[in-house]
Formats: sequence, structure tokens, C-alpha cells
Amino acid sequence: MASLELKVPPPFVAGMLAAAMWCVSPVASRSDRPWIAEIAAIVMVVLGTGFSAAGLHAFRRARTTINPLVPASASALVVSGVYRISRNPMYLGLTLVLLAWAAFLWSPWAFVGPFAFVPYMSRFQIAPEERALAALFGSEYAAYKRRVRPWL
Repeated sequence: MASLELKVPPPFVAGMLAAAMWCVSPVASRSDRPWIAEIAAIVMVVLGTGFSAAGLHAFRRARTTINPLVPASASALVVSGVYRISRNPMYLGLTLVLLAWAAFLWSPWAFVGPFAFVPYMSRFQIAPEERALAALFGSEYAAYKRRVRPWL
């Protein structure tokens, strides 16, 4: 299973799950979607996009790599801004967008997507990233991990 570590870009994983969510969601259930589900979807898309954009902005401001497939090339440990709330705001943002999509599709099967995304990301993306950051930044990263949760 280690062969999947850092192999698939997280936005691609999210996109594939979003497509699968659409495929497993019966069209009939969407017609019964309550208005509150649409409002919740809009709120989650805004929050998710905001978390992801803030994470990207913090990385660019720190002039470190945004490529999730090569965390060992990080030149700075980003701990400010949205990274004071979550160690993985970009992945949190993708999760919120997937939740918004599930709410919009209004199918119980669609909610499998975001709930599959979190453990996949934790195992195949976040765990190897954290090993790389620990090797690069040592005690500074260990202290950061003690202060900030991985998701929320």
C-alpha cells in the first residue's frame, strides 16, 4: 500500500471522488433536495475554497513548494495564518467542497465520498508529508504538531 503514498495529487483524488459521487447519486433524489441543503452546500463551498486559498497563499508568501507530491522539497515550515487552525487547510478545504457536493447531490451514497477522502488523505498524503517535514524541521515541526490538529 505504500506505493500509493504521494503518487496522486489531492485535487485529482477529490475530483475523481466527486465524479464517483455524481455517478452513484440517483437523479430522482436531487429533486427532493430541501432548500437548506443548497444553502449548506454554498456555505461549505465558500468555507472550503477559503481554507484552500488561504493555505495556498501562506505557502506562496513563505516561498515554499505547493507541490504535494514532493514534501521533502519544502524550504520553510508554514505555521502562520490558517496554519494556526489546521495543519492541512488545503485538504480540509477539499473535504468541505466534497461535503458541499454531497449536500447538493442530496443522496446518502454521495456522502461516502468525503468520508473516504479523509482516511485516504490521512494515510497516503498526510502521513508521508509529516514524515518528510519531521525530517526537515525536527523539533520545530514536533512542537507545531503538538499545538495544531491535523484537520480541525
